[in-house]
Amino acid sequence: MGDLFDEKQIAPMLIAENMPPFSDEAYIYEMKWDGERCIAYLDPKKGTELRNKRNVRMLPKVPELAGIHTQVKKRCILDGELICLVDGKPSFETIQRRSLMGNARKISLEAGRFPATFVAFDCLYYDGADLCMKPLTERKIYLRRAISESERLAISRTYDYTNAEALSRIAKGQGLEGIVAKRRDSLYFQGKRTKTWIKMKNLMDDDFVVCGFIRKENNMSSIVLGQYRNEKLIYKGHVTLGVGGKSFAKIKSHAKAERSPFDELPPGNENAVWLRPDLVCVVEFMHRTKNGGMRQPVFKGLRDDKPVEECVEHTE
Repeated sequence: MGDLFDEKQIAPMLIAENMPPFSDEAYIYEMKWDGERCIAYLDPKKGTELRNKRNVRMLPKVPELAGIHTQVKKRCILDGELICLVDGKPSFETIQRRSLMGNARKISLEAGRFPATFVAFDCLYYDGADLCMKPLTERKIYLRRAISESERLAISRTYDYTNAEALSRIAKGQGLEGIVAKRRDSLYFQGKRTKTWIKMKNLMDDDFVVCGFIRKENNMSSIVLGQYRNEKLIYKGHVTLGVGGKSFAKIKSHAKAERSPFDELPPGNENAVWLRPDLVCVVEFMHRTKNGGMRQPVFKGLRDDKPVEECVEHTE
């Protein structure tokens, strides 16, 4: 087997499904950083290499991190998140926008406005040794041994199990994504989704008018959403995750409409099947974006206890 550092092919271990906060002495707890997952290959003599989950090189997108290899004592591989702080909080929109940029000048300007930080939460390799089959608590020792922290390279703090519920409340109160519970003895299985790492997201929900649906080529369907503003239906995007089952069967069989209920046809809805807008659905999501959209929306079903007129646009 080749050297992990030289191969640079690590696929990050994945976190299990969302659960309510719980306290268990078998786990340690961390904040869930709202950023872009990244593997850092750091050689104190030769430089920095950053790869995302698809193993794409990220350093051209975050050139301000080119020197973080000078903050490690030995050659190491770190798992963590690329984050950008906006108003003191990690902004997924900001780091996502950066990762899609290709113009070096614009990237440089963005780096000056919202510089990125690599927040490390695991150490997979240290000074020639593969640590993946060592327990998490031991890997955390190597992580602290490896790094001298700065604004550009930081270590994710861990919290004892007795503080789990309180930590979740703090994260929610500060508008953060949530927390993660990790078994102290968990091993690192590349590319695998394991129940030894559990996310506890702070989710929001809202009610929307079902305005139509769109069939996609991948056998999935999206529901077209609307809410009222001054007694007019306003387009509020789509939801695809979670769409199916009896609720969607009811939507498909619902009375059709001849045209869109919106004053203007929103782009990307040319093939929509429009419905009589008198169904209400619930959508769960992480948080609202600056333009009023939803991050990671999930369809939770229909509700018949609320009139469509009460689905009013969020104005905060």
